Amino acid sequence: MKKFYNREIQLNKLRDRSSNIVASKGRLSVVVGRRRVGKTRLLNEAFSVDSVDKNNYLYLFISRKSEAALVDEFVTIIKNKIEAKFFQPKCLKDIFEYLFHYATTQPLTLVVDEFQDIEKVNSSLFSDLQNLWDSYKNTTMMHFVCCGSLYSLMTKIFKGDKQPLLNRDDYFFKIQPLSPSFIKQVMVDQNSYSAEKLLVWWCLSGGIPKYLEWLVNIPNANGCIEGDNANVETIFGHLISNGSPLIKEGVHRLVEDFGSEHRSYFDVLGAIANGYTSRARIESYLNIGIGTILQNLESDFDIIAKMRPISSKETSRDVRYKIVGPFLRFWFRFIYSNRSAIEMENFEYIKKVIKRDFDTFSGLELEALCEAILIESKQFNRIGSYWDNKGENEIDIVAINDLDKRLLIVEVKRQSKRYEHNKLVIKSVGLLAKLKLKNYRVEYQCFSLDKLDEVLNSLSPNL
Repeated sequence: MKKFYNREIQLNKLRDRSSNIVASKGRLSVVVGRRRVGKTRLLNEAFSVDSVDKNNYLYLFISRKSEAALVDEFVTIIKNKIEAKFFQPKCLKDIFEYLFHYATTQPLTLVVDEFQDIEKVNSSLFSDLQNLWDSYKNTTMMHFVCCGSLYSLMTKIFKGDKQPLLNRDDYFFKIQPLSPSFIKQVMVDQNSYSAEKLLVWWCLSGGIPKYLEWLVNIPNANGCIEGDNANVETIFGHLISNGSPLIKEGVHRLVEDFGSEHRSYFDVLGAIANGYTSRARIESYLNIGIGTILQNLESDFDIIAKMRPISSKETSRDVRYKIVGPFLRFWFRFIYSNRSAIEMENFEYIKKVIKRDFDTFSGLELEALCEAILIESKQFNRIGSYWDNKGENEIDIVAINDLDKRLLIVEVKRQSKRYEHNKLVIKSVGLLAKLKLKNYRVEYQCFSLDKLDEVLNSLSPNL
């Protein structure tokens, strides 16, 4: 996928910081986002040869190796970029001090990728960086870009109380997956768009550029060939096979972060993906206590999120958990849950399971896709779902605009003909009683796959 989609705001801001660094002096930008979301591609686009003098751009990646090994690696990179004949650092602090000092005479954009992993290499370096940055910020012509994939940890480093780098950042960017309109644009550019296929691409990518690239590169899956089902079978025939990157992606993406406890984390995620969404049900299913695991998955790794009825307070114990991102929901539902078949390379079995269950799975993901479309529309300040105390009378999507006093209640269906307006009105009685929204205009709608383009166009004409 050669074309670069979206990110114009972030691109322009990053380029502006580097372009004006001689006048502004030291600027520190923080770029965070989940793995595979396209952070490195964004930085490469922002600081390519065309936008920044290649001699004024330096990229360093914090891999999880010894500090001595990183020092040797970085010295080689720096000497290839900068004349540093007598540069013989003993530690990472020496490297940063050299670069900060170098930039007092030459403008430099320094990108440090996977910045949070400094904690694994030498945690005291954060304090060293604070002292160095405070000393050089007003004299160095450096745009210092710290990029990381663990949002909570990066936020803690720069926003947490008593952290050395608290509020040292000038700009904090969170890179999100591509929204539905850009997924659609990718498909249109490939001559491959239909509403049904948009749902499939959503299930398999969630807007993560790396996964969209996989879909774009599947032979014979794009273009105008007859029937969406043919395209879908081609997609799964390619992705569920020996050597496909999808098979090992969950492990590659998560196991390094989870460390030695990765099996327990994976089991909890597998349970959630298979419908065990409350703590009590997960613990009963796995027969283990999972309080700490749930907290870490949510707070440290940003892999799961709590769901409460939109009418509930944040202190409510009526909590369900969901995996953040369609791709991981798909991977844990169909790949991890069938790992024995994967070990035996019985990919035909996996494809049969997907063929049997994908309609049900994608039906739930259709709700997530419609919610994402509502979020992208920027028309509402609160969006969620609802279920009553008995877990009944569930409402797929509730969207509220408190400024315009607008309440949208949505039923999501694959086919619009299955929508029953009166049933939705009756189900909503308890919701309206709990919300207590006076003088709000209440709208009842059906969002369906067979009329998805109408939904897209009505919410945002540019979609």
